[in-house]
Order: sequence, then structure tokens, then C-alpha cells
Amino acid sequence: MSRRNQLVAAGAAAVLFMTLAWWALSGLSLAFDLAVREAVHSWASPGLTHVMVAITTLGSEWWMVPLIVVLSGLLVFTGRRRAAIRLTASILAAELFSQLMKLAFHRLRPPVFFGLLPAETYSFPSGHYFVGGLFYGLLAGIFLKGQWRWMGAAVAFLIGLSRVYLGYHYPSDVLGGWAMATVWLALDAYFAL
Repeated sequence: MSRRNQLVAAGAAAVLFMTLAWWALSGLSLAFDLAVREAVHSWASPGLTHVMVAITTLGSEWWMVPLIVVLSGLLVFTGRRRAAIRLTASILAAELFSQLMKLAFHRLRPPVFFGLLPAETYSFPSGHYFVGGLFYGLLAGIFLKGQWRWMGAAVAFLIGLSRVYLGYHYPSDVLGGWAMATVWLALDAYFAL
């Protein structure tokens, strides 16, 4: 993708994020959110719930932080110090930005399903999807070549789906997280060249 197209993608995703934020916070997304939540929840089964809990863990700090430490060390060890700094700095900055956005938008979370413990932060945008999508997108860009790069997007998609399935987020929260991850990845690619 050309540098110009990277900026266009970042700008388009930023406009989409702002539109989603308005839609979610105005309450206009609620009919969509509840319909999708109900449809996704109708798939529920004990086996699928165990799978979704495992998938959602892939977007948690408990999984990503140790993995970042290991992968950054591997990158430094193999002479790719700049990639290690890029990965670590991007994820730390995104996590901070995600928490600030949640405080700014102040959207309450929906009730969780399956007797799970509720999350303690606000709902919009989904930090699991934003930071997780960014993390797996960066990993795909740093470690995977060619046709294998789609795997980062696939893992991020599954994390977002798990957040709706388990009840931690409304679908519009996940879409907002996707839009922010897209902005961040496009700008990361622009400035990494």
C-alpha cells in the first residue's frame, strides 16, 4: 500500500470511528447492538463458551504483556531492535489511549453472560479489539510474510466476536475498536517506512 493510501485509510477509519462513537453514545445503535447480541448469544453452548473464553484471553494484558516481552527480546536478539521498540511502544501507547477513550466516552457495559465476572472499565471502544487487533496486526506485519498476514486479522476478528458472545461488549464497541486499530495500523505503516 502506498504512503498516500495509508493516510487515506487512516483518515477514513478515523471518520468511521467518530461516526460509530456518535452512533453508540447517542443511543441510536442500541437496537442493532441488542439484536446482534441476542443472535450471537443464541449460538451458546458449554463447549463454545470454553472456546470463546480462551479466545478472549488472547486479547488480554495477561496474555499479551508476557508475549510482548518474549517477542521483543527475540527481536532485539536477532538484530531487529527498531521492530521491538515499535511493537512495545505501539501497544503501550494504544493501551493508554484505549483507557483514555473509555473514560472520555463513559459508555456503560452490557451485562455479561454465563455468570462471568463483569469488567471494571467502560465499554466504548472495545480495548480487547483495539489493542488486540493492533497487537496481532503488528505481529503479522513483523513476523509473517505474504499470504499469512491475514492471520492477524483472523485472530482479531475472533477476539471481537468473543467479546460480544461473552457479553462484555456491544457490537458497536467492537466496531469502534476495529476502527481505532485500523487507524493505528495505517499510521504505524506510514511512519514505519
